[in-house]
Amino acid sequence: MSSTEPIRIMLADDQALIRQGIRYVLDLQTDMQVVTEAATGQEAIDLALRYRPHLILMDIQMPELSGIDATRHILSVHPEIKIILLTTFDVQDYVIDGIRAGASGYLLKDIDMNEMIVGIRSILAGGAIYNSTTAGGALIQLLGENESAYPPNSSYIPAPVLEPLTDRELEVLQAMAYGRRNFEIAEDLYVSESTIKTHVHNIIQKLGVKDRTQAVVTAIRQQLVK
Repeated sequence: MSSTEPIRIMLADDQALIRQGIRYVLDLQTDMQVVTEAATGQEAIDLALRYRPHLILMDIQMPELSGIDATRHILSVHPEIKIILLTTFDVQDYVIDGIRAGASGYLLKDIDMNEMIVGIRSILAGGAIYNSTTAGGALIQLLGENESAYPPNSSYIPAPVLEPLTDRELEVLQAMAYGRRNFEIAEDLYVSESTIKTHVHNIIQKLGVKDRTQAVVTAIRQQLVK
């Protein structure tokens, strides 16, 4: 994906009204383009393989095939596609199954659209977003099980820490493990969000990983967080 190319997005939801509402907002963004829509899980697979979007907003509960099963199938063929799962239900099992399937994010449908837009850009930049009260516990439970908890399309294995983390970086990393977002961590620690972003960047560099999710994986495996 080039810096000048718009983010190609596919919407997969069995409710036309939901798709229309999200499409309206995303198409207003100069750096985003909704290229196709799917109403079933199987249709999502077929259209994803045809249109090769950069990112898919995927409903979990759809006819024919669930969004999680569709996610697993799509990423087994095109692991470069980013998928954000959308749902009305804040269920920990959904978060766990979504991570196992390889999803880069999990959002509730009542999320503020501005936050969704920020999340999309963050994921395309290598981040992850889990807008759910159960996400922190789900991530810790998932990563605390065994190596099979990793998404089947992922070959990622946590490496030893390349450089020791400072006390403040460990504090930020602990908050990340519990699903706290940058602005929330900034509020908790009484610093600016830009300061937290710098800490997160340094953490990722020191751990030798690609993104926030892998940073949390490594932190839990290396017992850097509780």
